[in-house]
Amino acid sequence: MNRPQRSRNPIPRAWVAAGLLLAACGPDPAIEEAATRPPNVLFISVDDLNDWIEPLGGHPQARTPHLSRLAAEGVLFTRAMTPSPSCNPSRTALLTGTHAYNSGMYSNYQWWRDVLPDAVTLPRYFGDNGYRVAGAGKIFHNNQPDPRSWDDYFPSPEEHMPSSPRPPGEGTVNMPAFPDMYGAFDWAPLDVPDEAMGDHQSVAWAIRQLERPRERPFFLAVGIYRPHLPWYVPRKYFEMFPLDEIQLPRRLENDLDDVPERGVEIAHRGGNYHAQVLAADQWRPAVQGYLASVAFADAMVGRLLDALDRSPHAANTIVVLWSDHGWQFGEKEHWRKFALWDNLTRVVLMFRAPAGTPGLPDGTPAGSRSGRTVSLLDLYPTLVELAGLPAKPGLDGRSLAPLLEDPGAAWDRPVISTYQVGEYSVRGERFHYLRYVDGSEELYDLDADPEEWTNLAADPRYAEEKARLGALLPTDPAPFVETDYPLMPHHIPPLRGLDDYLQRKASGARR
Repeated sequence: MNRPQRSRNPIPRAWVAAGLLLAACGPDPAIEEAATRPPNVLFISVDDLNDWIEPLGGHPQARTPHLSRLAAEGVLFTRAMTPSPSCNPSRTALLTGTHAYNSGMYSNYQWWRDVLPDAVTLPRYFGDNGYRVAGAGKIFHNNQPDPRSWDDYFPSPEEHMPSSPRPPGEGTVNMPAFPDMYGAFDWAPLDVPDEAMGDHQSVAWAIRQLERPRERPFFLAVGIYRPHLPWYVPRKYFEMFPLDEIQLPRRLENDLDDVPERGVEIAHRGGNYHAQVLAADQWRPAVQGYLASVAFADAMVGRLLDALDRSPHAANTIVVLWSDHGWQFGEKEHWRKFALWDNLTRVVLMFRAPAGTPGLPDGTPAGSRSGRTVSLLDLYPTLVELAGLPAKPGLDGRSLAPLLEDPGAAWDRPVISTYQVGEYSVRGERFHYLRYVDGSEELYDLDADPEEWTNLAADPRYAEEKARLGALLPTDPAPFVETDYPLMPHHIPPLRGLDDYLQRKASGARR
């Protein structure tokens, strides 16, 4: 729920200072905008990005200088969590402010607008309050860009992701196809310049928007698609990570031995990708492809930040960067997203707000890190408060303004993530609790066991902690909302609840 907004100085100190400087030094576009206009918002999404970035240290070979730069200029959240480890429900929850268990929007294979026909999205709310709202690339899920949310979009309101080149034999360059495999589960270097890539085109369009003077404040969203599969990026990014030097993620043999049957099913969903990667001897090439794609995405972030810094809007723009969920590379014999372990539910989240921001007069403290558990659901109320807009009722998140002011402030608020219907993760600062649709459980002490190798759910010493976190789960979650989304051959049909699960289990159908 929203907290009451704090009382604000009606004329932020930085605006007063900027006005005095403007009077003394003559007109300067950046100073003039900061003194007279509500803040702009640059809203950057990086798809499928886990903690393999320099500021979070998830992989020792990651090279992300521009993400490091943004973290050094603002606040980095080290325990930010997604509402769902799937693109569509995660992005829908963030952009509508409604959690999946309150909306019935649980799967990639739903039309989110059919589930939430009356939702006022985050960009639309800014547009309704005087902002010019524009975007490029992947903000909403793939083929569901929601034209009503935007005043302008690249490449168009109906087609939000420009195409990128593909190698010959795409889809099977490194991985032989098998029946249930996602067709884009592949990686390869491309002999093309950055300019040929769709992400570069999206960023180039956004840069042109930043370079223009504006009569109204803007909300500019830029969705960077890499490191989403397939990991096809220019060859120079692969060459940054020599294959014979690639370090594999830490992994425990027989890690699934203490995981419930349902967790094992999820780990091996879609035909056991891990077994297929090992059989094709592609573990190191896959890690190389992801690191290369992350480095490419970081370069795109750098281009945006450079353009903002040299623009007339530099002194008056809030920057927020987020990823929609994490990713796994064989930990617990699992690949991709679509599970509830910590390296899938934890996301990248950082803010940079200038002094004079209405909801944060002193701006964000540079180089700060907050270890509080927060949710992507918190972005909607946070940006509304920072921009000084009227509070939006009915949001499931909570403004992060207190943590942006003081990253270590008290904040006892575990975060719930949902995978399909009736499957939950509850993440506190120390413990992580999972409950599956059949009632089976996992519990991890992340202080002692950050890799989640030891399931403590059956240990009586942790019964109290398990009960505390379990009590936070919704008791009457929204049912799965049926839409007419067409399932492709490689799609795993979305789970609709316990009865559906038991029927599939009895019939041996995919689950």
